[in-house]
Amino acid sequence: MNDNFIPVTSPLLPPLEEFVPYLEEIWKSRFLTNGGAMHQALEQALCEHLGVQHISLVTNGTLALVTALQTLRITGEVITTPYSFVATSHALSWNGIKPVFVDIDPVTLNLDPDKIESAITPQTTAIMPVHCYGNLCAVDEIQRIADTHNLKVVYDAAHAFGVKDNGGSILRHGDLSILSFHATKVFNTFEGGAIICPDEKTKQRIDNFKNFGFLDETTVLMPGINGKLNEVSAAFGLLQLKHIDEALAQRQEIDQLYRYLLADIRGIRCLPPGPQTFSNHAYFPILVEEDFPLRRDELYSFMREQGVLVRRYFYPLISDFSMYNSLPSAKPANLPVASSVAAKILCLPIYPGLSRENIGLIADLIAIVGPKFESNIIEYPPVANL
Repeated sequence: MNDNFIPVTSPLLPPLEEFVPYLEEIWKSRFLTNGGAMHQALEQALCEHLGVQHISLVTNGTLALVTALQTLRITGEVITTPYSFVATSHALSWNGIKPVFVDIDPVTLNLDPDKIESAITPQTTAIMPVHCYGNLCAVDEIQRIADTHNLKVVYDAAHAFGVKDNGGSILRHGDLSILSFHATKVFNTFEGGAIICPDEKTKQRIDNFKNFGFLDETTVLMPGINGKLNEVSAAFGLLQLKHIDEALAQRQEIDQLYRYLLADIRGIRCLPPGPQTFSNHAYFPILVEEDFPLRRDELYSFMREQGVLVRRYFYPLISDFSMYNSLPSAKPANLPVASSVAAKILCLPIYPGLSRENIGLIADLIAIVGPKFESNIIEYPPVANL
């Protein structure tokens, strides 16, 4: 193990020498922010790579959510998932919006469309689902409900960079989708994020908002915010794009190898692949079921003691945090599936550069305390044959 531990993730860092020419260009231009050449180039490159029409880069994924809600003038109540990173609901709170939590599907762990309509009230203005772990939500059902009740749909697609369905990028779904480019994500710009826009008019409104609301030097259209992505981060994003296909291929191989090695361990259930046609393998979640000898938290502690820094994504539920747990929709009785999953979930390390040796070690450690352990040595087949 490198440095005596294996992290749950590690940022994609291309060779440093490849980044230097980008920095030299920035130093030459002396343009560090406010939509410089690197920023413009990255927006265009991302549109081409992802197959979308318009993108607006912002400082981070949380600000992308806040801005998307502002752009669509969302108010009142928004139906969302309790099973996500807390920024999903924080973005609603920052906009003075009441989150209404709805339970998740037991297979996809995404918002359960069958539970949405019963949560709609006269104050409901939007639905904000999450493509959890990069797996596609029930987009058709969600859109049907939104259309029936005249609701907006904002997708938190922080996990879903590069994910596709039969129609292309899943970022095209809903009124707006957002991405996170945090260092832990499949594609990163150190810190950063983006909003996928359906048209030029919407992009222009977002661009104005993230620049304090300025239209020009003397005209302020709205009470905006400072949400611009700097040139160094944008340059790093341009370099990342040159390596992203290789990184995604490595993630797919790691995913396949885990599934092979864990398949026969009773009580360990790998989350099935989502309905998308192309996955980014952003996470590798397992569920520690009742017939595994250890409870999830016991396995979590054991793995970390061995230097494998597994994480409980997502535990606790957002609805369990003090700022949300008094909401009627946050009661555990209303969220049985999410509560059950949060008590079982464990995400294993997955990132480019994670070695087959360490993947085997991780699987062996789980097998050691599980009901199927025969040897510390596993013969690894070629990944292409899995």
